[in-house]
Formats: sequence, C-alpha cells, structure tokens
Amino acid sequence: MPVSIKDIAQKAGVSPSTVSRALNDHPRISQETKTYIQNLARSMGYIPSTVARNLVTRRTATIGVAIADLTDPYYGRLMLGIDDAAAAHNYQVLLSCFYRDPDRELALVHDFHKRRVDGIIVLGSEAESAYSDPDQNFFMPIVLVNRPGYRCSVSVDRNVGGQMVVDYLVSLGHRRIAFITGGARQRIRSRRLAGYRQALARHHIPYNPDLVVDGDGEISGGIRAANQLLSLSPPPTAVFCFNDMTAIGVINALRRQGFRVPDDFSVVGFDDLEMTAYYSPALTTVRQPTHEVGERAFDMLSRLIRHQPVEPEMLNPELVIRASTTSAAQPLTA
Repeated sequence: MPVSIKDIAQKAGVSPSTVSRALNDHPRISQETKTYIQNLARSMGYIPSTVARNLVTRRTATIGVAIADLTDPYYGRLMLGIDDAAAAHNYQVLLSCFYRDPDRELALVHDFHKRRVDGIIVLGSEAESAYSDPDQNFFMPIVLVNRPGYRCSVSVDRNVGGQMVVDYLVSLGHRRIAFITGGARQRIRSRRLAGYRQALARHHIPYNPDLVVDGDGEISGGIRAANQLLSLSPPPTAVFCFNDMTAIGVINALRRQGFRVPDDFSVVGFDDLEMTAYYSPALTTVRQPTHEVGERAFDMLSRLIRHQPVEPEMLNPELVIRASTTSAAQPLTA
C-alpha cells in the first residue's frame, strides 16, 4: 500500500495536518519540524498524490498541445521549446495530432478540455476563426502559434521574412523570382506570399501569377513545383520556397534536369532546419526563432492560466545566407 500522510503522522507522533503543512513548506511550521518530516517522508517512500493536489489547486499541471503534422521537423523544434519551458515549471504535456484537419483539430481541443488540462497550445491551426467564436464554448486558455489574427498568439513575422528573401534576391540581380507555396489552402493566409508581393512591388517588379505555384511543404511537392516552373519560357532565375523541405525537393529536381544550384538557379528556403547547413549546397534560408516561439507560447499560456493579461507577440526572422544563392545568370530558355 502507498504510504499516506496519516502513516507519516503516526510515525512522527504529530497530526496529519502538521505533516501536510510541513510537506508543503507552510510558514507556520518550524524549519526543524519541516526538515524532520520531509526526511521521514522520503525514507518511508512517500509520493505526493497528484490527484489530491489537483483537488486543492483546481489545476492538473498538465497542458495539451495539438499539432498539425507530427512528421514536420519544424513542429518538432517548436515542441522542444514548449516542453523545455513546461518542464521548468513542473508541467506535463499531452501531445496529439490533427493532421491538418480543422474538424479533427476542434474535436481534439474539446477532448483536451474533457481531460481537464489547464490550457492548450495549437501548432498550425486550420480552424483559427473558431477560437474567437463564442458558440464553440472552449472555456479554457488557448494559445495559437503563428496565427497572428488571434489575440492569444505567438508568431514569427513571415511577411517580413518574405520581404527579406525578395530584397536579397533583387540585390543579386534577380528579377524573375518564383515562389512555391505550402499548398492551395495555404495561399489564402500566406504571409510569406504577401511579403513576396509587397517586396516585388517596392522594387517595381510586376507580379506574375505564373511564377507562383503550389507545393505541399514536402520534398515531393518541391520536385513537382520545380518541374512546373521549368516548363515556363523563360523559367525563373531564383526560387523562394515555402519551407526548407520544399527547397530540398527543388534542388533535387533541378539536378535531375542537369541544372546547377546556384549557378543556374538560386534557391531559398524558410525555417533553417538543422540539416540545411550541411546540405550540398548549404541552403540559404530564413531562420525562425522556433525554440523561443515554443517557450513564449508556454509562457503566454501560463499567464492565461493564472488569469493574467496577455498581448499577441510577434518575433522577427533572420535571413541566413549560404551557398544556394548567387548573382543572377542570364535567363534560361525552357
């Protein structure tokens, strides 16, 4: 049988309330008594009851994290930030995936609520507007990551990231710059695409919809999108990709067609996954402060749990210049 507070009280010759206060570091208990009872409890193998503590605090010291894609390395890095921050505050994390399905996402959030988590972080929400809908009745703190339209959000300014890429490519002499999206559904809210278009306009480069093609955020989608761009006459001289996985697919497709990166095409990714520094050529990309975003998301959720006010947070990305970009070559013929 597990050791109880009553067992410790009987052994120590004090009341159960004294034991409880000593174990919870109550100021009315002398340090000598606290030390004695805490050492005694340890020697008897006492393990505090999480259930009992939760009844007192009305908290479970557990948060739920709903994630859009378990296979995407970007989300893995976000999770590291969340988990590190949660562990530092003695919180446990329940993780589940909704596979980019908005209905499944909302069902998962409601399931977390039934499990009495203290709050929820959603990574890659596909149902952003629902969290501002009073009919949804979530009744708990929820933080969205990279959904700046929501009042409780921590995001990276991807619009700025898109502008950084175009500004840099234009400085290298590129004017026929393609953009590969994360998919048709991503186009609607793509801040990368908005930044791309704003920077083109600032440099007086007409927006050409033929140079914007859909990928899917995966290597295979990058390959398909690159082949589509190669069919244009003339093809682009530079390709800005939705993420690093897309960029790796683009580089592979170009190589298969006999083209060289960056001599024939400059390629830029987005995320700065660890592998991209060691890829050949090392990938020019936009670094997102992913671990910090995860930490800040937990910090915001913690403040909401404690009924403290929060404001949306926006972090800046950083352009990391490596070997996959160079000065513009003469436009190629298809």
